[in-house]
Amino acid sequence: QVQLVESGGGLVQAGGSLRLSCTASGSIFRMNAMGWYRQAPGKQRELVARITNGGTTNYADSVKGRFTISRDSAKNTVYLQMNSLKPEDTAVYYCSVGQFYSGSYYPGYWGQGTQVTVSS
Repeated sequence: QVQLVESGGGLVQAGGSLRLSCTASGSIFRMNAMGWYRQAPGKQRELVARITNGGTTNYADSVKGRFTISRDSAKNTVYLQMNSLKPEDTAVYYCSVGQFYSGSYYPGYWGQGTQVTVSS
């Protein structure tokens, strides 16, 4: 059984910052990457950023230069530092753990989601 526990969401004004955290526990030894997705009302869930066990990162174009994903492998924890937030970043953010191969990330397990609301 795999569990992902997220924290750090909330309400912030445009231009502000938030830091999301997600800790994984359970049988994740086959997983080699973690990622953050988000889903805004009426929209599909989209990949925001992912990081492999080797530290390779990738970001959605909409967040490049503003968001930074990092991880503490010893704690099985992944972080998403979000700076210069915009109202369009408002969404429920989901942590995931999965596999990265052949250039793509495949999430296997999900967290419960944390709401991020950016006011204008």
